[in-house]
Amino acid sequence: MIDTSMFRNGLVFEDEGEIVQIISYQHHRKSQSAAVYRTTLRKLDTGAVFERSYASGTKFREVPVTKREKIYSYDEGDKAVFMDSETYEQVFYPKSNLGPQGKFLTENMQVLGVYVDDKLTDIELPANVVLTVSSSEPGVKGDSVSNMTKKATLETGLEISVPLFVKEGDKIRVDTRTSTYMERVKE
Repeated sequence: MIDTSMFRNGLVFEDEGEIVQIISYQHHRKSQSAAVYRTTLRKLDTGAVFERSYASGTKFREVPVTKREKIYSYDEGDKAVFMDSETYEQVFYPKSNLGPQGKFLTENMQVLGVYVDDKLTDIELPANVVLTVSSSEPGVKGDSVSNMTKKATLETGLEISVPLFVKEGDKIRVDTRTSTYMERVKE
């Protein structure tokens, strides 16, 4: 059993018969009232995100979670195909459950498959990935103050803002959690 004092981002537990994962949480306490934990949760079976508040000290059943390495192979219709690194078994996972993270998948990318009760419930991508810029408008030098950006389309079809000096063919590092440019990568 776990209680609200053990909350942390990424914790998986059972709430009212649903297996949920904490995306974020905040501890609130107003004077003369009991403490409350406000959470943003994601249902692992459907991927639905919702908010819920819990009184301090509320207890839950912790769900055992295992993670196994997978390698992204290809898309087949509305499913992404991953190969288990240990058993070489192919696993089909709905692309709709990947959400915006699906735009970061490249062939042979290593990811982590999250299993709850021996059922694949989530795919965790690395914190950042290196992608090639497939198209971008040319940057114009001139009367700029600083931090000028332009739109660039990456090899996976994802469109992000990048600094003016980034051009087509450059490899850049992108944060998969925020979909933001981090740095240009030298070969």
